[in-house]
Amino acid sequence: MPRTVNPQGFDDKHKEVKDSEYARTIGCNTVSISAPFHWLALGLHDFVRMPLISAVYGLCFMAAAVGIVLLVQWQGTHLVVMPSLVVYMLIGPFLALGLYDASWEREKGHNASLIHSMKAISRNSTSQWAFAVLLAVCMIFWMRIAALLHALYPSVQGAPLTEFMPFLVIGSLVGLVLACVVFSISAFSIPLMMERRVDMMTAVFSSFNAVKSNIPAMIVWAALICGGILVGFATYGFGMLFTMPILGYATWHAYHETIKKKHHP
Repeated sequence: MPRTVNPQGFDDKHKEVKDSEYARTIGCNTVSISAPFHWLALGLHDFVRMPLISAVYGLCFMAAAVGIVLLVQWQGTHLVVMPSLVVYMLIGPFLALGLYDASWEREKGHNASLIHSMKAISRNSTSQWAFAVLLAVCMIFWMRIAALLHALYPSVQGAPLTEFMPFLVIGSLVGLVLACVVFSISAFSIPLMMERRVDMMTAVFSSFNAVKSNIPAMIVWAALICGGILVGFATYGFGMLFTMPILGYATWHAYHETIKKKHHP
């Protein structure tokens, strides 16, 4: 079992939590159910204060979303959605790194720059790439489960709703469980790996622990993220120009408020 750092047991006035131990769990704070709206407000504030960085990363997210929409329309099938999302899961975390870095620089009182935010991609890149691959594997596993569940799909076209129910109920439950797992391990992993340069397993364990310890707030936060993504795709990807940078900045503030700092009073 990974060990959770307990700052209450420190005797010194300022004790540093070491980041060198492998596969441990960094403690978290308890946040209120309304905290996600505060994070979103801070993200909007960063979006307005950093228009160039917001526009560049927003365009990247928008281009990826538009590409998925156009690919679906061109192929005439939704079967290409999941493979496209696997690719998106690989590049998305690295785009978000630049947004986290920009918010971090502003938080430290520095002037955030586009070049500096791009350099964040190379910070702890080994763990970040490993995590991106983990997310891609999760998506591929999700695809295989969906293919197996398709056996429950009615064989007769235009079948009554009662025949669809086993497929819809089981598929929805499995999808919900997998979505919760992916959200739990990814909610704070990337900013933690960037700032603290911890290994992937430490980031995953710490993120999962933080989500588990703040379930009401995390449900609200997950709903806000899903809402932002849905708005982006509902506008054929163009909404991503605004929603993804705001959510990216907000994620940094969520991480900074939820995960315990290296120094504790």
